[in-house]
Amino acid sequence: MSCPDSPLASKGLLGPDDPPAVIVLNEGAASPFLLLGDHAGRAIPASLGDMGLAPEALDRHIAWDIGVAGLGERLSHSLDATFVRQAYSRLVIDCNRRPDADDSIPAVSDGVVIPANRDLTASERARRRAEVYQPYHDRISSLLDARRDQPTLLVALHSFTPALRGGPSRPWRYGVLHRGDSALSRHMLARLTREMGDEAGDNQPYAMDERDQTIPLHAGPRGLDYLELEVRQDLIAGDAGQNEAAALIARLLRTV
Repeated sequence: MSCPDSPLASKGLLGPDDPPAVIVLNEGAASPFLLLGDHAGRAIPASLGDMGLAPEALDRHIAWDIGVAGLGERLSHSLDATFVRQAYSRLVIDCNRRPDADDSIPAVSDGVVIPANRDLTASERARRRAEVYQPYHDRISSLLDARRDQPTLLVALHSFTPALRGGPSRPWRYGVLHRGDSALSRHMLARLTREMGDEAGDNQPYAMDERDQTIPLHAGPRGLDYLELEVRQDLIAGDAGQNEAAALIARLLRTV
C-alpha cells in the first residue's frame, strides 16, 4: 500500500494520465430522463496512490456504488437517455454530500480507516472539490441548461450493501429516496411495491435528508421532478443482474 504524505501544494490533484472527473454517455439523447451516477466510479488520482488501502478495500462498497456504472450504461441505451457519472471514488470526495460536510471526504468508512483522508489541510480539501466535485456538478448544470426547452426528469442511480459491518441485513431489493415532494418517486415506489411487496423500500435503507446534495442542488431550484433509486448491490454486481435490473427499471420508468 502506498499513500503520499501530502500532495504538493503547487501541484494539482489530477495528473495528465488521470481520467477526467466526468463521464457522459449518450449526450443529447431524446429521453426526458437524465441519469446520474454520483458514486459510479472508483478511480483514484495517481497523486493519492492507493490511499493507503489494500486493493480489496477499493473493490468494496466503501469506494463506489457497485454495479451502477453498468446499470446506468444499460439504461442509457434502453431509454435513449443521457447518463452522467463521476469517474472517481467517493473516497476521494463524495459528490452526493455538501463539500463542507464532515463525511464529504471520509476519514473512516464502514469501520475502515482511510489514511489518505486523515488530517487534510484546507487547500487539499479545496483541491479535491475543485478538480473532482465541481466539474461533475458543473456538467450536470450545463446539461440541464441545454435542456431548458424540453421536459426533464432526474434519475439518480445508487446501490447499497446488503449489510454494513456488524449491522443487520437489509432485506430490500430496491429503495426509493425522496422528500415527499416527488410525483415520479411516488409512482415508481407504487410500481416497485406491486412487483416485489415489502422488498421495495420507502426511504430505505436511507432517507433523503439534509446530507444529500445532488437532487436538492439540481432538482429543487429548477422545479424538476426526480427519482433517487437505490438497488441492492448483490443484485447488480454482474452482467446478468445488471441486465435484469435495467430491464425492470426501464419498463417501470416508461409507465410513469
